[in-house]
Amino acid sequence: MHRYPIIIFFSEEDNCYVAEAPDLKGCSAVGETPEEALREIQVAIKNWLEIAKEKGISIPQPSRRAA
Repeated sequence: MHRYPIIIFFSEEDNCYVAEAPDLKGCSAVGETPEEALREIQVAIKNWLEIAKEKGISIPQPSRRAA
């Protein structure tokens, strides 16, 4: 499976943790804890890739982001 960078941060406005996969346009998830947000973004990435493949959308290669 591709290993896309994931960014997790706390949203004061939404009062939850947000996880984003910046390489995949619009791919994000939320959770009450960072761990939950991570689990949810992993599902979202899998679904994003499956839908892109079904629709013939170009799938970007994972970027290399500094930690």
